[in-house]
Amino acid sequence: LGIMPYITASIVIQLMGAVVPYFQKLQREGEEGRRKITQLTRYGTIAVTALQSIGFAIQLQYGATGAAIVINDTFFTVSTVIVLTSGTMFVMWLGERITENGIGNGISLIIMIAIIAFLPTSLYNEFQLSGNFFIFLLEIGVFALVTAGVVLVSQGMRRIPVQYAKRVVGRKVYGGSTQYLPLKVNAAGVMLIIFAQSIMFVPATFATMFPSSQFMQQMGVFFTDISSWGYSSIFFVICVFFTYFYTAIAVNPREMADTMKRQGGFIPGIRPGKQTSEFIDNILTRITLPGSIFLGFVAILPAFAMQFGINYGFAQFFGGTSLLILVGVTLDTLQQVESHLLMRHYDGFMKSGRMRGRR
Repeated sequence: LGIMPYITASIVIQLMGAVVPYFQKLQREGEEGRRKITQLTRYGTIAVTALQSIGFAIQLQYGATGAAIVINDTFFTVSTVIVLTSGTMFVMWLGERITENGIGNGISLIIMIAIIAFLPTSLYNEFQLSGNFFIFLLEIGVFALVTAGVVLVSQGMRRIPVQYAKRVVGRKVYGGSTQYLPLKVNAAGVMLIIFAQSIMFVPATFATMFPSSQFMQQMGVFFTDISSWGYSSIFFVICVFFTYFYTAIAVNPREMADTMKRQGGFIPGIRPGKQTSEFIDNILTRITLPGSIFLGFVAILPAFAMQFGINYGFAQFFGGTSLLILVGVTLDTLQQVESHLLMRHYDGFMKSGRMRGRR
């Protein structure tokens, strides 16, 4: 199961923060609230892992490997749940330690490393199966173009000019400068694609709990066949919908307008307050549409790649969660490395801890 149950639980907690008053209160409590949210995310991870473990155990018992299980069914199910849940909790703990003591998001880095581990084997298998060096180079070129497109969209943003009024405090003058409010095209990030994929796995998980039902088995096959047009269409719609939904939750135009007003800032030609909030909301709606369509297209791109004869392993790097995670985590880690280098530069600059007086 890996770390995916933790990702699912964390996104569910974030979504609940927009509709449940208790979680909204926790988000406003600062560090103490974040600590409670982290604890609730851990509990949610245990619940999601236990549910998926039960489905996995039932699938093993009644699937093709059922004959190899020689112990009691109940004991096998309980032991499977304990082992898989313990493994997920250990990976979650390891990711949190990397986040606290290292650089970057530990959970994201673990997922990225697991994806990169399959890349050399996938490249070798595709080279062997393609049978033509020119075709293989063409596939690498298309892969590079898709990667470049994902990088451009991930880094793309709309910069809104913000003017700050001048303020005189004592003998100093503050403000009077023009800054920019950056609104990202892909504000939702990669987590929404992971969450959408987790939702697509839910019907298949429930189907494994009813091995004697032909309808449930057919539903399980439908929601696991990523190369089918039906699966791709549903996945595309879910990605577009949740991109809009998550952007509406993560980016609050009213809060941004209020903060800007308190700091004495305004958008040229727009009145502070409600008009500023509506202006930001309209821009978010316009830039989210192409971003959501692009994310949905990238999410189903592996299905198109397999239609052209590319093997399953290498097709996952043509789009989907694999490519989005690789690009997103790499860019985020590079930004944090740059921030740490800048902080160390300032530490060295201010190493003495005192300033020299004038001579």
